[in-house]
Amino acid sequence: MSISPEKLALHFGLSSNADAPSHLGTRYDEAGTFLSDPGNTVVCHLQPETATEEALLDARQRYLGMADAQNLAFTAPQSLHMTLFQGVLGRRRAAPYWPENLPLDTPVPDVTALLLQRLEGFAEGPDFAVELVQAVPTGLIVEGARETDRKAMAEWRNRFADLFGYRHPDHERYQFHITFAYPIRWIADERLPAWAMMLDEVTEDIRARAPVLELRAPAFCVFEDMNFFDELLVLDQKVTEPNEAA
Repeated sequence: MSISPEKLALHFGLSSNADAPSHLGTRYDEAGTFLSDPGNTVVCHLQPETATEEALLDARQRYLGMADAQNLAFTAPQSLHMTLFQGVLGRRRAAPYWPENLPLDTPVPDVTALLLQRLEGFAEGPDFAVELVQAVPTGLIVEGARETDRKAMAEWRNRFADLFGYRHPDHERYQFHITFAYPIRWIADERLPAWAMMLDEVTEDIRARAPVLELRAPAFCVFEDMNFFDELLVLDQKVTEPNEAA
């Protein structure tokens, strides 16, 4: 899969995006400093000291080496993860982003404690393997490596939605990803070809070095900002490793 400058322009190009990036001012500021944005979530962190971690950290350095990398707010390397299911955010207190029958003014720590209670005795879902689809300016688009993996990931998400009591509007079409950075400013149109070339090279490199991404088991986490996700409860499903996905 290749990404064209024209496709990049739609989502990241300066001339195609009149509004400021959606998270600017709430998740991070114009200096690239991450702001307090507390919540909880279910993620799969990278397996440490693996070919996957090495390939993704190398890719992140490629992004940082771009002449206009200052247009992006980069998260800390230790935060790299794939979100399996979105939790609650303190600044997003409305249906359908909040557990049903829970007052909208409930403090986030209390919501976290409630969701942890609901996870007691939770039976983990089926194994799944994840692969890279395409690198984009904010990170990596990923998906289940096979149809069975995509169905397994959907099953996990459906069970979390039923257990936690909310289902986001994009629940069925959620795009799995691994975030490297967030846009502070849009990319100048004349720079899009250079970004497209770099992103295709990164995609090819990661897919060669880590055809199946080595991820840890899903974990229910809390966070204060986008730089660290503290695992409160690790769900004992083992994400498939490369030699098991063949």
